[in-house]
Amino acid sequence: MNILILGSGGREHSLAWAVMQNPKCDRLIVAPGNAGIAQIAECAALDIENGGAVVSFAEENAIDFVIVGPEAPLAAGVADRLREAGVLVFGPSAAAARLEASKSFTKEICDASGAPTAAYARFTEAEPAKDYIRAQGAPIVVKADGLAAGKGVIVAMDAQTALDAIDDMFGGAFGGAGAEVVIEEFMEGEEASLFVLCDGEDILSIGTAQDHKRVGEGDTGLNTGGMGAYSPAPVLSAEIEALAMDQIVRPTVAEMKRRGTPFQGVLYAGLMIRDGQPRLVEYNVRFGDPECQVLMMRLGAQAMDLMHAAAEGRLGETRVNWADDHALTVVMAAKGYPGPYEKGSVIEGLEGLAEDSRNMVFHAGTKAADGKIQATGGRVLNVTARGDTLQDARDRAYAAVEAVDWPGGFYRRDIGWRAL
Repeated sequence: MNILILGSGGREHSLAWAVMQNPKCDRLIVAPGNAGIAQIAECAALDIENGGAVVSFAEENAIDFVIVGPEAPLAAGVADRLREAGVLVFGPSAAAARLEASKSFTKEICDASGAPTAAYARFTEAEPAKDYIRAQGAPIVVKADGLAAGKGVIVAMDAQTALDAIDDMFGGAFGGAGAEVVIEEFMEGEEASLFVLCDGEDILSIGTAQDHKRVGEGDTGLNTGGMGAYSPAPVLSAEIEALAMDQIVRPTVAEMKRRGTPFQGVLYAGLMIRDGQPRLVEYNVRFGDPECQVLMMRLGAQAMDLMHAAAEGRLGETRVNWADDHALTVVMAAKGYPGPYEKGSVIEGLEGLAEDSRNMVFHAGTKAADGKIQATGGRVLNVTARGDTLQDARDRAYAAVEAVDWPGGFYRRDIGWRAL
């Protein structure tokens, strides 16, 4: 099979790494890719949010299967254009991608399907939103309704922070994503992620993970796109996972089908767990980043077969083969992230690191220039390891992190601390 993966981050590097291990993969192209991806697959310059351009590229390169990595092309309807052209694709339609692209739509689905989630209200003007915050008090959560690259959520521990967030969002800090705002009850508990493949009808859980959103150790400081992750997540026990599937995921998928917008792809349910009960924090309609990296590390070559089965509507006859193992990834980010950071610093020491089924450095924001690897993004490397225990995986990952020579970068030293 000729396979095209859309995206350029650590998530897409890990997807490419897993797909390349599958003997069914004859040719792999990643668009646009990055310096790490270029070491294992072809990279191509392509506007991945332009459905027409993606269809033309797929036809010109005899692509059999397209895997959409990030959310923006899904929200832009790229999967729809590919399906219309008869190209097999893993990823939901634009209508189904609203589960991530609109927080208020997700709440509407939860209301209709009875899925447990936080109490909420939605606003299109600042003053009524502020009145609601004053009436509710803090802590409280303020969310930009649309896609804001993982940064449109403010967990306000005091009312003033929430009021400032309203000014920022309606003031255009998140562009069009903040034109409507959802304000939620603050849910207490421990957060974890459940990843479920859907083919429009059947669903299949493919693992749990827990990421570290805050920039600082002990989960302090500003929210980021994620500073590290591990899988499985012990807090998401088999019993709680079964509850989440029965009370949240299945009713959601059934409601989407009932509306004539069946969901096909991966549904990433962010869950808050308290006293053994899961509630939905949010849905994403693609693999998490950096959770994808630890899932791919554990799934390996079968990941492609699972995604292919979801795209072809064969999940009812598909199973996951799990090893009793653990994986952990540490994000190395540019100093200053998630605020302003410098681009172009040189990263040394990568050549000597092991790259095999138990150790990988997935590139997130890099380019090759003048024979060197340069940092081009905020989150730059995902140093990932697998082990028989979480402690083993953690030790391997941090040993590799310490071998990377990058004065322009930083990382958290406590990834996995909750579980350990």
